[in-house]
Amino acid sequence: MGKNISNKAAENESFGKWLLQVFVMAAILLGIYYLIFSFVLSNETVSGPSMQPTFENGDRIIAVRHTSLKRGDIVILNAPDEPGALYIKRIVGMPGDSITYKNDQLYLNGKKYSEPYLTEGKKLYANGQLYKENFSLKSKFGVNKVPSGEYFVMGDHRNVSKDSRYFGFVKRKAIVGKVIFRYWPLTKWSTF
Repeated sequence: MGKNISNKAAENESFGKWLLQVFVMAAILLGIYYLIFSFVLSNETVSGPSMQPTFENGDRIIAVRHTSLKRGDIVILNAPDEPGALYIKRIVGMPGDSITYKNDQLYLNGKKYSEPYLTEGKKLYANGQLYKENFSLKSKFGVNKVPSGEYFVMGDHRNVSKDSRYFGFVKRKAIVGKVIFRYWPLTKWSTF
């Protein structure tokens, strides 16, 4: 009988140690998850039509923070005209670029620049009209080039997107991160 009591006590002690280990491991994993998504990655949900058809309302994405940026990157940024909101846009102009749109053609620094990611959107949403109005940085903002440390961003659904054409250039510090992965819906899983 003494053996049963000591076995039960040992089993209870063993279960208690196991439970403590599970709790500690869960706390460590949650801490790591919190640190990664606070300082390295950003987990966001697309809201609105401004990036259609590249992204649809409700798509879930991961962006990497503190990375180098280049023209064509899709970024998450703090909305300059809506405190607390985030926008998803594509970088069209880098610091020092001159930008002109004429008859749906982008001219960067005086040369034609191809935007193949707009082909499907033009077919779906342009209805025979210009997909974006004609403009230049000079006519819109009175400057010839994107200022140093700033970017010119636009949504892929050009005829409905609220972007740099309306709120101006975006400072580097306003960019939360570069989109690298869409994980929802599962049928549209992709990397960028």
